[in-house]
Amino acid sequence: MTETETRVLTVGHSNHPLETFVSLLRQHGVTTLVDVRSAPYSRFNPQFNRKSLDAAVQAHGIAYLFLGHALGGRPDDRSCYENGRVRYDRLARTPLYREGIDRVVETAGVERLALMCAEKEPLDCHRTLLVGRSLAERGVAVAHMLADGALETHDDTMDRLLGSVGLPGGDLLHSREELIAEALALKEERIARTNRTPRARR
Repeated sequence: MTETETRVLTVGHSNHPLETFVSLLRQHGVTTLVDVRSAPYSRFNPQFNRKSLDAAVQAHGIAYLFLGHALGGRPDDRSCYENGRVRYDRLARTPLYREGIDRVVETAGVERLALMCAEKEPLDCHRTLLVGRSLAERGVAVAHMLADGALETHDDTMDRLLGSVGLPGGDLLHSREELIAEALALKEERIARTNRTPRARR
């Protein structure tokens, strides 16, 4: 299978009951769940803590792979931050991140992958704005699993992104790629994490 034939899904666990979440994965034939959370736990939804989730998906024949150390949105590498806020462009250039993307592409050649983070909406998560973008640039077909189980292609998600920040899909002065890059930068400013400290600790 070539990279252009490879397809990777993404999904947000949101506040789904575990049974509902596993059903979504099975609905789309997922064979490996790739956790791209920097911190693989959920205080509000403990069913998605790493150990619980690993056991639950494996019980349904789905492998669990943690890549949050490489592809998470809040890296340990302090060079990826500016004024305390993570910069996705810097993160994407780190060797560890590139190794993570390579691992996803390689594994997607033999498994049906879903990259998982927490946020329900794909456009509110680095799995789309950062990881999905990197995969698309590698020629991987990316689709985002919505909360109701529907799939949205990465191109359609980028169309929604352009609309959400008030940019056109194209004009005489800018290519679609340039406009998407601008929209991604605007969205990143709104959602990029500032540190690795859970918000509850104040």
